This record gives sequence, structure tokens and C-alpha cells, in this order.
Amino acid sequence: MPWLEVTPVSQRQNFVRLAAQSGISLSRLCQRFNISRKTGYKWLRRYSECPTDLSDRSRRPRHSPRQTSTRIEQAVLKVRQTHPTWGGRKIRARLMALSTPEIPAASTITAILRRYQQITPQESAKHRAFISFEAQAPNDLWQMDFKGHFAISAGRCHPLTVLDDHSRYGVGLFACPDEKGLRVRAHLIDLFRRYGLPKRMLMDNGSPWGQDREHPYTPLTVWLIRLGIGICHGRAYHPQTQGKVERFHRTLKAEVTPYCQTLDLAQCQYRFNDWLTQYNWERPHEALQLGVPGQHYGSSVRSYPERLPEIDYDPADVVRKVYPEGYFCFRGCQYRVGRAFNGENVAIRPQPTDGLFTVHYCDQLIAELDLR
Repeated sequence: MPWLEVTPVSQRQNFVRLAAQSGISLSRLCQRFNISRKTGYKWLRRYSECPTDLSDRSRRPRHSPRQTSTRIEQAVLKVRQTHPTWGGRKIRARLMALSTPEIPAASTITAILRRYQQITPQESAKHRAFISFEAQAPNDLWQMDFKGHFAISAGRCHPLTVLDDHSRYGVGLFACPDEKGLRVRAHLIDLFRRYGLPKRMLMDNGSPWGQDREHPYTPLTVWLIRLGIGICHGRAYHPQTQGKVERFHRTLKAEVTPYCQTLDLAQCQYRFNDWLTQYNWERPHEALQLGVPGQHYGSSVRSYPERLPEIDYDPADVVRKVYPEGYFCFRGCQYRVGRAFNGENVAIRPQPTDGLFTVHYCDQLIAELDLR
């Protein structure tokens, strides 16, 4: 036997039918249905007005004096149309920057977007903040990576991105035809001349800045070390290490790259330049309390040297030259540090534990030796 479906409307129909019977006590009937007498009289009155309508009526007020004006709604939708991926907090910050009067709360702006079907709960769930580390000051750490390449009108575009970790400032965004080290070096020289040198740079283990776990150095990273820039690599298969540049790539993919597939490289670069200016100086960033990255960034005090500085090791260091095969000789044995150091001098320093040594190139630790 199937279960009988019980709904509020069917319960109310039951109540008014029983109340219409003679000799029934309304108080006793209300107790059986677990409702107050006031509620019982309400449904009896509703039944007398319209026997077929015992459903809940809208509680929406007939007048809403504090309702958001149409002018504000249109201002919100205009910003959303210009920036389709921005949410309530970013749109509110942008309206404040534009000196818009009577700006509502971010939650109200989000409600407006939902009311006009501009966002969905599923899309909102994708944008949850997470905790990450942050460099103490601008230029303490730059993150660098290639975003996944995509097809354009002729060939493919490989976006090269360089981001300041502290301020989230987009230092550079370049439309490259490939991912070769010489091309990256040329772009970095332009950035170093404009912004100065960072203290450190973080990158993954792929080409052109890594080879493998044992020898994560390439001619590009050796050149950076020679400039006095510390090199660090993210953990293999752990993109969270470069979370900020990954987040930058997600925004780039949402706002720019889908509209570049019919362009050539020069046109892609033009669009990249226009978007990067907007990202740095207009787009509010939640990690910056809805400020823009340009407000938190400043050029480095370390200027780019047009000639590479000389390497000055400590007199107590044991200095060895690296052969073309990527190894050096020490105490009658050969030790490999990678072909990227071909022709360069490395320093071997003894450690407090007898038989342990560290190998340095400039100020960068590149290997450890255990001769025990």
C-alpha cells in the first residue's frame, strides 16, 4: 500500500473540513493539529474567501522604501558587464574608486547579481579564499611561470608571467611564440631595467628554468644567480607553492585568453598590455583588502648591471672550475653539478661535521658533498 502524501495544504484542507462538522470543539481541533486558535481562525477565514486556495501567500512587502534604486543596480550591472568575473566585493571597491554615490554593501551587490542571474551558487563555490605565505616587502620574491599555451591565428601563444609575491603586482606579461631560455632572458632584462632586481625568484621545475630534481639549474637560472638573485623551485607536482601566479593565470584565462584565439602574437601582446594595466591599477584584490596591486608595489633599489659582476669567493673557500660535462674535481674524485655551470667557478666550503661540504655558486647553495 503506498504511503499517503501529507503536505501543509492537505493538512489545512483536513482542518477546515473537520471544523465544518457540527459538534466539534475548535480548541480541541487546534490542539490535535498543533496550531494556535489564531492560526485556526485564519485558515477558516481564508477558506471562506476561497476554498481552493489554502497555500502560503507571499510575505513580500507591498512597499520597500529602502530598496536599491534602479540607478545603483544599473551601475552595478555596468561594472559587471565590463568585468564579467568580478564579484560583489570587487564591484563595490570599483564603484568607490569611481566616486559613485550611495554605494550599497557588497552583500547587496551580490544579491543584485543573483537577481539578474549574473552569478550562480555553483560559480560562487569556486572562489573560496585559502591561506598562503607572503613575502614581507615588494621585490623580496617574484614568481615566474609560463601559462599553458593556446592556439592563435598563426601558431601558438605561450604567455610568460612574472608576479611580485608581496603586492600581487603583475611585473610582466609577454606573448611568446615558444618557451626558450634566451627569449625569457631578453624579457627579464627589460623588466630588470624598468623595475630593478628582486631578491629571489620562484619558479617550477619545468623548462627553461629546471631540468630535474638533482640538477635544477639551466643557463637561465645560472645567469640569474650571477646577478645576485636567489633561485628557488616549487615542489614537484605541488602547484600550490606558486599559488599566486596560478591564481593570476586563472584570472588571465577567464578575462583575456579566450578572446585572443583569432589574433596574432603582436595583437595578443597589445591585449595583454591593456589587461595588465587594468589588473594592476583598477581591479580590486581581496588579499589586499580590496586595494589594487599598484598601490602596494614599488621599484627595487637594486639596479640592473649592464655587465655581470665579478664573483668574489671567501679566501677560505676551495674554488674549482666546472668542466663542459658539468662536473668538477675535488680530492681526486669527480662531482657533477650540471652543464649549466660549464666554465664557471664554484666554491667548496667545509661544514662543522667532518667530511661534509657544501658547494656554492656566487651566493647560491647548489650541492652538498658527503665524503665520510
